[in-house]
Order: sequence, then C-alpha cells, then structure tokens
Amino acid sequence: MHKSNHRIEKGFGQSLRNWEKIQSPETKKMMSNAFIEMGWGRLVFGHTFESNEKIVEAMCTQGYDTRDIAIYVIDPHVIVSMAPDKLFIDPSHTFRLWSYDYHCVNYMQQPFVIQRLSSTIEAEAVNRIYAACHMKGADPDFMIDKRASKLRTYWIARDSNNNNIIGTISGVDHVEAFDDPENGASLWSLAVDPQANFPGIGSELVRRLVEHYFTKGRSFVDASVIHDNTSAIQLYSKLGFQRIPAFCIKRKNPINQRLYIAPNPENALNPYAKIIVDEARNRGILIDIVDEKYGLFNLTFGSRTIACRESLSEMTNAVAMTKCDDKRLTRKLLKNKNIQVPLQKISTSRKEDHTFMNQVERVVVKPARGEQGTGISVDISNENELDLAIKKARETCSDVLLEELIEGVDLRVIVINYEVVAAAVRKPPVITGTGSHTIKDLIEKYNRRRLAATGGESKIPMDNETLRCLKQKSYIYDSILEKGETLVVRKTANLHTGGTIHDVTDQLSDTIKADAVEISRTIDIPVTGLDFIVPDIRKDKYAFIEANERPGLANHEPQPTAERFIDFLFPETVGNQ
Repeated sequence: MHKSNHRIEKGFGQSLRNWEKIQSPETKKMMSNAFIEMGWGRLVFGHTFESNEKIVEAMCTQGYDTRDIAIYVIDPHVIVSMAPDKLFIDPSHTFRLWSYDYHCVNYMQQPFVIQRLSSTIEAEAVNRIYAACHMKGADPDFMIDKRASKLRTYWIARDSNNNNIIGTISGVDHVEAFDDPENGASLWSLAVDPQANFPGIGSELVRRLVEHYFTKGRSFVDASVIHDNTSAIQLYSKLGFQRIPAFCIKRKNPINQRLYIAPNPENALNPYAKIIVDEARNRGILIDIVDEKYGLFNLTFGSRTIACRESLSEMTNAVAMTKCDDKRLTRKLLKNKNIQVPLQKISTSRKEDHTFMNQVERVVVKPARGEQGTGISVDISNENELDLAIKKARETCSDVLLEELIEGVDLRVIVINYEVVAAAVRKPPVITGTGSHTIKDLIEKYNRRRLAATGGESKIPMDNETLRCLKQKSYIYDSILEKGETLVVRKTANLHTGGTIHDVTDQLSDTIKADAVEISRTIDIPVTGLDFIVPDIRKDKYAFIEANERPGLANHEPQPTAERFIDFLFPETVGNQ
C-alpha cells in the first residue's frame, strides 16, 4: 500500500473508533447542542446535537450573512436533504494531528516572531490580511475581548524588521467548548499576508498553535481545508496531519456561493474584470461576458449598454487612448503644464545613448509603448547592459526611451471621473534568505503565495532580467542567501512581475492629488492609473512617469475603485448597492 494512503486509512480507522466511543452511553458526557461564536460566524459542533433536526434549526435560523460552519456532522447527506435550499456539504477535507505523532523542533531565529494577539490595532491588521486572502474577518473588538479566553486563542506573526503583522491563526479548545471526551482542539483561519517575503510563516503559526494545545494536554488538533487548497494540504501533511472522515455543513449564502454554485464564465474572469462585474451585479446591472480570457464584457442598465475590457470602457475614446498609450506623446502634452518629469530621450545611436546614460549616471530603459512592465529594465549604468536593455525593449516596441532614474518609491494613483480614488506604493519583489534554500527555491515559494493571492496575476519571472538583478549583487539562481538576508530580485515594482502594492490613499499630498487630476484632464482620459516616483508621498516633490489606460482596480482594495467606476459608467445606479 502506498505510504500516504496508509496514513489516510490509519487516520480514518482511528477516527471511526473514536466516533463509536463518543456515541456509547457510558462515555457520552459532553455538552448538548454546543456551538461557539468566532466573530466571523459560529462553529456548530454537530456531534453534540440531540438530533439532525436540531442541527438544521441551528444552521438555518442564523448565518445568512456570516460564515457559520457545522463541524463533525455524522449524517451530512441526511441533514442537507432536510434543507437543500439552505444547506450544503462543505467541499473540504478534515485533517487531524495526534499529539503522539507530532515532533517538536528546536526553534531557530526567524525574521519574524509568533506572539498572542494583544491590541485592536493588531486585530485590524489581521482583518487586512483576511481581506487580502479573500476571507471573512472578525470584529476587532470581539477578537480583543476574547483573546484571553481559554476557549479561543489568537496568534499572530510579526515582521521583526518593521513590526508589521504578516500572518495569523486562531484555535478552539474543544474541552472548554463542549467538554470534549476526545480531549481535542481545532485550528481555524490560518492566513499569511500575500505580500510577505518570508518562507515558513504558515508552518510556524501552525506549530505554535498545536504546541500550545499539546502543552495543555490535548490529544489532537483538527483542521478543515478546502479540497483544492494544495499548498495548505501539503503544509499540514508535512507537519504530520492525517485525513479523517469528518464532514462539515455550511449555509448557502453570498459568502459561500462559489462553493455550491456551478462554475460559469464569470468565474474565469481575471481579478481586474471580476471586481467590476461583481459590483455591477450588485447594482442590478445586466452582464454579458464576451470573452473571459481577455476580460471583455458588456454592462447593460435600462436602454444603455457599455462595452468594457476590465477598467477600459468605451467612455475612454481612441484619441485619449493614443495620448496615454505613447509615453512620448504623454510627456509632450504635459510639457507646458508644470508637471514634474524626469530627463528623457529617444534611443538613437549607440554613442548618443551612452552619452545620455553617462550624463545622468543611471537610467531606465523602456519601450515607448507597452504595458505590465514588459521590456523595461531599471537601474542601468553599464554600457553593455544598456545595449542589451535597448535590444530587449525593441522586442516590445521599435521605439525605445531612455529615462533618468529617479530615486524614490513607485506610486500608482487611480483617477476616476477626474477624481483621485486610490493611491498605493508599489514595491519590487524581495526575498529573505533562510540559510538553506537557494534563491530559485525562495522565488518559487514567493511565487506560489503571490499567484494564489492574485488569481494568477503576479509572479517573479525567472528570466534574464531577474538574473541581471541577481548578478548585480554577485548572485545566481543556485546561490543560497544567508539567514535573514533580504534581496531585491527585480528592480521594477510592477505587480505582474512579482511586485507588491500597499495602500497610501490617506497619506497622499494635496499637490500630487491636484496634479494627478490635471494630468488626467490634459490627456482627457476619465479612468487612468498614473505612475509617479516620489521621495516622500506626504510631500509635494515627485516625478511623473506614465499614464495607463487600463489600471487594475482590484489591486487597490479596500478603496472603492470598482464602486466609483460603476458610478462613472452608470450614475443612475448610485445608491443601488
């Protein structure tokens, strides 16, 4: 028998014996009809209920706008048949880690620390991570009020370098919850910041939680994992968890909709199209998916139909697109508007290009037309590298621009209907060494997390540009970074090449806001993403880089970018949410 199958059958057999033990009259001492509040919903312990009818009542009387879960349900098929319009069997696997199967490890110094949740600010940071992972958060006051309870336990991972919260996990003690005769516990809501650059955060959170319960004398810790979450399943299996035949029931509601409704073309849309389609549906706007691969759809309300490709709609005319698309033309139109721009020239002869680079010392090379960071090379100061960068840029567009490199952070400002709606700092991808993983391994781990968080939109390409950036620091893909050492593996901060994005809307200076609106009016483009380099987002100094006619609105949650976009297209639906 295959080893992994043997482990699963062992877990199933052990669990079945325990179910039988629980149901025997002489050992059934647990509380009846037990459930607990978790902040995001209720955990209903199905095997404590006196009847299936009681479980149906518990799940159907509440839970339409929460993430209620009935766990350890013995007859899931029967229960669903009693309320098929309201309940469904959760497509998750249950995994169990027995205390006697767990092997403690010696904790090594990490670039992050695991500690208990202790403040409202931390609870709010936890909710931001949940939002980034598309999970339902909990009321911060609830988490803080319950943090010292023996029933619930909340742990967080904190970046040692900047004190940012980068991961979270919570646990439930079953003995405290319902006098569990099996003497167990369970873990819930494991989440890691998709933009964290350290490997191993999730495993350390799980280890800390299970060791907490095993120290208390608990016999096992259970975890429920959606069946297609391969990375989480691999993590739990690596730590010694085994599959058990335990099932969950959930409520049919908008939160769980994707789990019980058959896929449709909208499910295949990328995040940038889907966020707009979802907002339109909430307004009662009809949706016609033209091509899910390209993010093409039509929105109809009343007698008006507007065609869109993600955030680019027919409300942006072809002339405005031309002004925005060609970076040379954009710059020329802004020349007399007192907009701050870096020095720039069109690539001509090798000699003139080298002279310009030597004059400004460091340059950015990019195609005059292009998007998503394709063909761009940043921080070029070597003549041979310049020649190669120009050659690469010409693969995207025959006209190539050389631009003075400006020191500062990469700022994206979203303007919709000539108003600033969102702003975010974009950072290039950074990996952190463990002392044992190669740079290639670290990039692959980073990419798995980013791809999962962005619907497949963000990853670090392992191409010649990444290799060039590594070689600038005397590394190659097979190099091993020292533990805790950080390395920028791309100079561009574009999301599509692995960059991360951090909301700064409330910190933006009034000057940058005003000039962003002026730029969009000059180009005459009503929806745009404007790129700046700024030394300090709170101050007025900046360098405008380029305008984008199809900005990714999903990158700026929780700012209301999709709402403002639909407001612009269909102002008559404002207030229909």
